[in-house]
Amino acid sequence: MSSLLVRPHSPDAEGKVLEVTPESAGWGHVGFCVHKLTQGDKVSFETGDREACVVLLTGRATIDCGDKRWENIGERMDVFEKTRPYAAYLPNDTSYSVEALTDVEVAICSAPGKGSFKARLIGPDQIASTTRGEGSNVRHVHDILPETEDADGLLVVEVYTPAGNWSSYPPHKHDEDNLPHESLLEETYYHLLNPSQGFAFHRVYTDDRSLDETMAVEHGNCVLVPRGYHPVGAPHGYELYYLNVMAGPKRIWKFHNDPDHEWMLKK
Repeated sequence: MSSLLVRPHSPDAEGKVLEVTPESAGWGHVGFCVHKLTQGDKVSFETGDREACVVLLTGRATIDCGDKRWENIGERMDVFEKTRPYAAYLPNDTSYSVEALTDVEVAICSAPGKGSFKARLIGPDQIASTTRGEGSNVRHVHDILPETEDADGLLVVEVYTPAGNWSSYPPHKHDEDNLPHESLLEETYYHLLNPSQGFAFHRVYTDDRSLDETMAVEHGNCVLVPRGYHPVGAPHGYELYYLNVMAGPKRIWKFHNDPDHEWMLKK
């Protein structure tokens, strides 16, 4: 199995089905996990020395965080309803809990924190929705925690790729601390498919091909992008959703296209 492909497992006592830590990924910034909770479940967490963006993928929940309580949040029961989600930003050294009012799937995105910003709710009306690309390169984007919004290191976005289309394309990378031309950001992709028995393809490669892995990703898989270009393709009949988490030494998303394929942007 690819060293970059992380598959889900049976829920543990806290409903966790998938986890990526800096230690397991062999990098320094991005953490990511997914919990699937049954109605009535309540789980508690500590951010420790990391900031977190808690994304309510599906279901309704109440999030308690110190003196803040966000009750009965969440509207979509399936990510492929394509409505914008609810999320919560939580600084480091924060205790919080998630109570499932329905069955819930929640993603916890994290990066090293500095305590610069207070906890806040991110509602659907605060999340920009845009479309990128043209033709079979069209995809639809929800900017949950872009660089224009407060955070110490985290960048979080979700993307819908129609069946038969490509995404993160033309291939681009962000693995050099070379601003203003390129930033260094680690990244995870959490993939979901509709219908769920489908698959998509995800390639991660470098110019010298010292890293070159192409993976068939299935519903609930996570792909690590430590470096290199990383295009994604959705086959005919299966639309693809992914949740991206990025973080690095500087909170700037500046990417570099693969020069072999950049010609298509100049047509």
